Amino acid sequence: MENKEQHKSGTPGRFSRWMQHRMNARMNTKVRRGKGTFMGMDVLVLHTVGRRSGAERESPVAWFGDEQNRIVVASGGGSQHPDWFANLMANPEQASIELPDGSAVPVTPERLEGAEREQAWQLIATAQPRIAKYQTKSDRIYPVVRLVAR
Repeated sequence: MENKEQHKSGTPGRFSRWMQHRMNARMNTKVRRGKGTFMGMDVLVLHTVGRRSGAERESPVAWFGDEQNRIVVASGGGSQHPDWFANLMANPEQASIELPDGSAVPVTPERLEGAEREQAWQLIATAQPRIAKYQTKSDRIYPVVRLVAR
């Protein structure tokens, strides 16, 4: 009998993870070709280091705000924070972003709390009401992070 990996409740299954990796790779390519938008959102490529593996990771992430105040929201991942968020917080000193104009920028993540988070959340919810709708259906509060250029 085949030894299958146990699927943890509230997390994506094997097919969903495979599909997400394929779509992420396509979006990363699109950003690198100078087309950094998806469904009306600006997208960047977030570079992190795996918290367990130590391997470099690349994730396309929608961002909000302006070039001095790039804000991202960890809205994916089911009942758990997405892997890119966990990796970002575990190794913040190794984070960088890649922009559609070709520039790579080392960044420091700042998780927003309280009034700062609420202000950023309003910006996100106004720009993309569907993200606010997803939040109402989730058991967790989506983390909001400011990416500050170093």
